Amino acid sequence: MMKRRQFLGCLSAAASSYVLVACGGGGSGPDLSASAGTGPIANASSATTSTASPDGTTVPSATSIVDNSANVWTLSGGYVYVNGAKMSGPYNVAMLLWYGGYIYQENTSKVFYKYTGTTWIQCLDPRLGGTSADGTAIPPASYIIDKANNQWTLSNGYIYKNGVKDPYSYNVSLLLWYGGMIYQAGTGGQFYVKTWMNTWVPCRDPRVDLAATAGSFYGINGHYDYPFTATQVVTALQTLGCTTYRVGCINTSRQLNPVIALAKQFQSANMTLFTLVNYGLRDSTGALYTSESAAYSATYAGAAAVATALAPYGVTMYECGNELTRDPAIILNSATAGTNKADFNNANWPIMRGAIRGMIDGIKSVQPGAKVGVNFCVADVAASDMLWDGQQPDGTGGHPTVRWDITTWHNYSPYGDIFNVGTDGAGPGFNLPSYCKARYGVPFMITEWNAAPEQTETQRSTYVTQQLGEFYAARKTQGLQSVMYYELTSGDYTYGIVLDDLSPIQPTYGSFQTFVQNNPDN
Repeated sequence: MMKRRQFLGCLSAAASSYVLVACGGGGSGPDLSASAGTGPIANASSATTSTASPDGTTVPSATSIVDNSANVWTLSGGYVYVNGAKMSGPYNVAMLLWYGGYIYQENTSKVFYKYTGTTWIQCLDPRLGGTSADGTAIPPASYIIDKANNQWTLSNGYIYKNGVKDPYSYNVSLLLWYGGMIYQAGTGGQFYVKTWMNTWVPCRDPRVDLAATAGSFYGINGHYDYPFTATQVVTALQTLGCTTYRVGCINTSRQLNPVIALAKQFQSANMTLFTLVNYGLRDSTGALYTSESAAYSATYAGAAAVATALAPYGVTMYECGNELTRDPAIILNSATAGTNKADFNNANWPIMRGAIRGMIDGIKSVQPGAKVGVNFCVADVAASDMLWDGQQPDGTGGHPTVRWDITTWHNYSPYGDIFNVGTDGAGPGFNLPSYCKARYGVPFMITEWNAAPEQTETQRSTYVTQQLGEFYAARKTQGLQSVMYYELTSGDYTYGIVLDDLSPIQPTYGSFQTFVQNNPDN
């Protein structure tokens, strides 16, 4: 567990706006915004003037369209005319449409374009209604529109995206829009989800609720070297309303002995000690392990020793590694969201996989029934998928698979809302816990969360209340078993909820405590 955190300032890339000129549409046209300082774009939000055509007018069946600037649009021989002058660019145009203060065209290939005032950009038919409601399915719906404005249809068992047949799908009986993702089910009942690598991967029906076991929902992070006794820690958590405490260690007496003392006290109090087995990708000299097998052997021995020491005191849940997917040896660019395989280092990937596998197997060798979690950050679903499926960032498969009992994630405010988190290229958000539920089918924990350290306590207090509300609402549907605030104390006002003398940091402390009191973990 890191005491000093690095945040992503933003996940940015060039917007995916595109201008097409093939098959009609596209090209540029006269700058209609110059006329009296107005035009289709300038008037998009204004009331239609008395000269403008009724909203929804099309050519044909009408012979012309009058826009908000009194420009007259006509269509002849597949070409667009404005005030009698042929517009350069568009051809093979089959229809003009006046809708919402904008001019649209549809070409003979059934592709729509919207006129911005200076050029045409590809779009969907605006009359379709925008992004589909979450849970929209075909059938009974006839189409789905995703957040990127793509139109999805289903015909004779085949999937079509913007009219183009998906080459990888057949015998499809259901198409589903859920949590910002496209899912399909075949005639045999198996579900698949469309990933950001344009592939379909097997999953469960995301609509099926996963209810997490009650009793450990409210949690908080700490450290083995806090200036508190184990009894003080338990009392502090009980006063705040937390039942779960996440603390990391490795197999050294300096780290392990304080955690053993905590385990004894938590066992007596009937509370949950969630132990982070905090091994990384490097040996004692700081050098990266030389191979997957070397990493596996090293972490196996250490994790087995930690489990051997803690098992007698009721510790049954462990987390294997901390933010390993964000280690500089693994993530190629820390500003990426982690939704693409290419975000990660192919050469070093086996070392991380070996380290995680070693920790899992080491714990299970001592406690076969223990529950183990693997930790991810930001939107690193490409990383979690590759580990689960035995794949490499270069796309190759057949490598060792990794299986965990709990999916764990870190979600700080700069990463975005975990239920609508952004993707590489600042793409449309998706529901990350819902995706993980469908893909892995195990409970989900947020083992670190907080606002950015530069936030005021008033801002942090508001964030805590808002986030706890979202988390609490998802516990019976998305399998959200525990959410662990970072942290009990940071020695200052950057992250902690108390100071080193255990005095509350207000108003954040009060907001957290009040929410717990009003929303029981049942």
